[in-house]
Amino acid sequence: MLKILERPKEPLPRPGEAWAALDRHAVTNGITAMLMACTGPLVIMLSVGVGAKMSQADIVTWMFGGYAIGGVFSIVFSILYRMPMGMAWTIPGVILLSSALDHLPFAEVVGALYVTAGLLLVLGLSGWVRRIMDFIPLSIVMAMVAGVFLPFVLKIVTAFDQDWLIAAVTLGTFVVISLAPAIAKTLPPVLAALIAGSVAAVVTGQVELKEPLRLAIAEPILYRPAFSWQAIVELVVPMAVTVVGIHNAQGFAISRDNGYDPPVNTLTTACGVGSVLFALFGTVSTCVTGPVNAVLNSSGEKHRRFMGGVVFGVLILLFGLFAPVSAQLALALPTAFFGLLGGLAMFNVLRSAFVSAFSGRFQMGALVAFIVTVAGLPIVNIGAPFWGIVLGTLTSLLFERGDFRAAAEQRLAGRE
Repeated sequence: MLKILERPKEPLPRPGEAWAALDRHAVTNGITAMLMACTGPLVIMLSVGVGAKMSQADIVTWMFGGYAIGGVFSIVFSILYRMPMGMAWTIPGVILLSSALDHLPFAEVVGALYVTAGLLLVLGLSGWVRRIMDFIPLSIVMAMVAGVFLPFVLKIVTAFDQDWLIAAVTLGTFVVISLAPAIAKTLPPVLAALIAGSVAAVVTGQVELKEPLRLAIAEPILYRPAFSWQAIVELVVPMAVTVVGIHNAQGFAISRDNGYDPPVNTLTTACGVGSVLFALFGTVSTCVTGPVNAVLNSSGEKHRRFMGGVVFGVLILLFGLFAPVSAQLALALPTAFFGLLGGLAMFNVLRSAFVSAFSGRFQMGALVAFIVTVAGLPIVNIGAPFWGIVLGTLTSLLFERGDFRAAAEQRLAGRE
């Protein structure tokens, strides 16, 4: 069974090699990815916790589990496989809990999280996930990715409606630096936009602290699970699908599109192990993050990008460790600013996703996958990106069978 897990193809980077890879792109991409992961998703986590009438200690425990442990996994796998690999918690999974906590005791929800972790372990150790991912055309997966990323990039536009001055300063700085290649070699446009936008937010008084900052380390709570068929039936399959069929599918597709060979079985198994650790703190399952990995692959030389994953991992590890002050700071900054910044970082990634989705085979299936994903309608508590892949693949099986035959012949020729 353990033979199914993919081993690293290269030796671990030496300290000097890792230091040399820690260039401006790795730092900028790691910071931008951290800001993306620790703003909008955090607001969702906080809103679900507050809606469920959880205590501040419970919410801080969620943050510790999702960010601190996710940071450790991001560091380990980025270094181990020499590719940027951001790992954290599943956003749709938290949204699932918002309805489940209305009628299920929290202990039973935690029990369902442990069962989900076991299912992820089975999927990874059995090798089923890689076989499924090899069958689904990359064009259809990248169309789903484009559908997921489009709302992020649209925030470049909607940010002007929320705070036009900060948006203008941020976007203007990005454009000016992008038009000056000599400067952009030293100061990446996204980093320049981050600095300028932050200064504008401070100057215009958009940084609002509700109370004085108090430096404090998280004191997480360990939760005891209870098991019930109602919680297992309601949560386990949808939660596992959000990990395997939505988040991980995006993350793996982005890695492949950037020339990497992600260890699908190993990372799925790691999500199972991570989900056990997350469940200790009542946090939803571990996943490979799509948008974060897109940002980590947005610039820089391919062989150096793994350090962007390390930077991201260290930052969200610290974010989780200092969860009490992290939550206060995150809520003090304007969310429109981070939405715009993330959109700028993902602009070229979205363009690449469209090219990968619609420049080759399976174009009808890719279009269906894109439309279904953008529509955003969940079915039986499972998010639209998963159904985009399912319906897109079914469309290609019905109308583009010749593309499947051609792809199979190409794979066979590659093995000979």
